[in-house]
Amino acid sequence: MNGFFDIPSDLQHSYIGLIGLHVREALLPVLAGLLLSLPIAQVCVRFRWLYPPVLWATTVLYAIPSLAFFVVLIDYTGLHEITVMIPLIVYSLVVLVPAIVDGVRSVPQETLAAASAMGFGPVRRYATVQLPIAAPAIIAGLRVAAVSSISLVSVGMLIGNQGALGNLLQDANLYHRPRLAVLSVVTSAVLAVLVDALLVLARRLLTPWMPGGTGGRRPVEADTRPASAALSLEDTSR
Repeated sequence: MNGFFDIPSDLQHSYIGLIGLHVREALLPVLAGLLLSLPIAQVCVRFRWLYPPVLWATTVLYAIPSLAFFVVLIDYTGLHEITVMIPLIVYSLVVLVPAIVDGVRSVPQETLAAASAMGFGPVRRYATVQLPIAAPAIIAGLRVAAVSSISLVSVGMLIGNQGALGNLLQDANLYHRPRLAVLSVVTSAVLAVLVDALLVLARRLLTPWMPGGTGGRRPVEADTRPASAALSLEDTSR
């Protein structure tokens, strides 16, 4: 325990191991939440009356404290990291579903009409036209969900040392070593900043037509739609 990064042996992980565990417990739920949100959001876009009750349901689930979630899940999943990850998946829905719905609804109707005229079915149109245009809104939602998830993982320290870096907070109090708490907080903050920066970079790579994209700034008309959609409109005007 001489070095600043030495970790108590009861955690059964090195400092790097705790970082890897924290990233896994935080980001896998966000990925799972995204995979669940995509079809849910598409159904909400197609059937507008369904969106308010879905939004209400996800908001109510988000309001449930994570500790209450743990108490219910422990009987089924035990003192395992999946017990921490399931609530994080549910919490991500309240951010990702509205982000995807708003992004997809922002697609211009003339773009959808052009895609339909070219023979795009609903699934192909959703995957190749609507989602690319909605990418900025979706990634904005992912940024909020990812940073929130990185923070909430630490609560898992309450159920059998499943809080990754959050476990250091418990050991800081147990062994009267404040540096462990500092290490936990600072490392979690750095992880959040790095993940957020990576998502910003992903947005720039995926949406080069947007301001700040890899392709540089383009005319305002090009900023609102991807090149494929613009070409579709051009083809139908001939």
